[in-house]
Amino acid sequence: MAKTARTVSTKSGNSYKCAECGWTTAKWVGRCGECQAWGTVEEIGVTVARTTAASTVAVPAARIAEVDASASDYLATGVGELDRVLGGGVVPGAVVLLAGEPGVGKSTLLLDVAAKFARENGDVLYVTGEESAAQVKLRAERIGAIADALYLTAENDLGTALGHVEQLKPRLLIVDSVQTLSSAETDGTAGGVSQVREVAASLIAVAKRLNMTTLLVGHVTKEGSIAGPRLLEHLVDVVCQFEGERHSRLRLLRATKNRYGPTDEVGCFDLSEQGIEGLADPSGLFVSRTKDPVSGTCITVALEGKRPLLAEVQSLLAKSATTQPRRATSGLDSSRVAMLLAVLQQRTEANLSEKDSYVATVGGVKLTEPATDLSIALAVMSANTGKALPARLIAFGEVGLAGEVRPVPGINQRIQEAHRLGFSHAVVPASPSGPGPIPTGFSVREVHQLGEALSLLFPH
Repeated sequence: MAKTARTVSTKSGNSYKCAECGWTTAKWVGRCGECQAWGTVEEIGVTVARTTAASTVAVPAARIAEVDASASDYLATGVGELDRVLGGGVVPGAVVLLAGEPGVGKSTLLLDVAAKFARENGDVLYVTGEESAAQVKLRAERIGAIADALYLTAENDLGTALGHVEQLKPRLLIVDSVQTLSSAETDGTAGGVSQVREVAASLIAVAKRLNMTTLLVGHVTKEGSIAGPRLLEHLVDVVCQFEGERHSRLRLLRATKNRYGPTDEVGCFDLSEQGIEGLADPSGLFVSRTKDPVSGTCITVALEGKRPLLAEVQSLLAKSATTQPRRATSGLDSSRVAMLLAVLQQRTEANLSEKDSYVATVGGVKLTEPATDLSIALAVMSANTGKALPARLIAFGEVGLAGEVRPVPGINQRIQEAHRLGFSHAVVPASPSGPGPIPTGFSVREVHQLGEALSLLFPH
């Protein structure tokens, strides 16, 4: 095949470039003047043109209809909640980046995945750069993650780690973490921008060549974003965020990027000393169990991705001892709660200006979607009047500043989930298409205004 010439660039001279956004400057600075990232400006060269020959094609391009896609079928990991988030399992040759705060349980989750995958699908290589092999072995024994086909190595050198991969050729490679590996062929310390870029590119290249699924652990910054160059998120096929509060056992797994499946699914896990387990039905964690209804509480149904979760909102009002009443929240957006208190104060007869307000969720769950507005308002009014809401009642809907109750996505899906868990009444926003098919024995009241809901539940 004939070779054609093309022009590429080489380096000569001195200048500096941001590894994140490509901004250039004549002198080194600690912070990029374009994207404001710290520590991403690196020395490069002034480009001059040279000519090189195109390489000979070894494998000709194939028609897309003739490409064999069976090699990319999903493989179940053995962890149902992880498979749900990934869209059915892992894809051979795919590279998955799992990011989360220190101590959230990333290593425990991946060690559990490694053992279960090894028992069902073949060899797994676990490369740990943060702990010794003995430490990982102790955790594996504690959580029951011992498997004959699971291989473990403690390594910080990229070249040696790749040597283990070439020798074993595993079906699944786990690297914990990508920031701890370093390449001798690249300048900089482990975890730096250039090192992370080189390590990730090398691991991705070998994963594609061997058709080997790869799971990478990534650190996060104090702002919650993934540490390292932004290029890292573009290179991998799937980016997952592992979230959770230190005082709570609940952990949530979300996919923010997925080339092979959806990004609107959420996986729920229970992290304990015995290990980590998937929660197919976590709603019970977010609802208190009391024999009789209590004033100041309201059950709502939140959507986490496509998944409906029942949660309880609690409110307590007390006479303020100061001229400026206190507004405290937990698990809710404080500014949105303050807005709802103002709406109740202005659009109803409620007098909340002289009372301290405490509004919280049960079980440490965070509710951020506007659909929880109606339940917050009802919980506050229940606390203000001292009257408990009816048992087995749920409420959801967005409340506007004019007191209107706006439709929210997934009305029927929320109703079906509430019915499945034993609830029988719902107060929902009115929508042009209606609430959809209603389960037998389930009562639904549609409201247009907040006042309608309050008149229904708190009649004079």
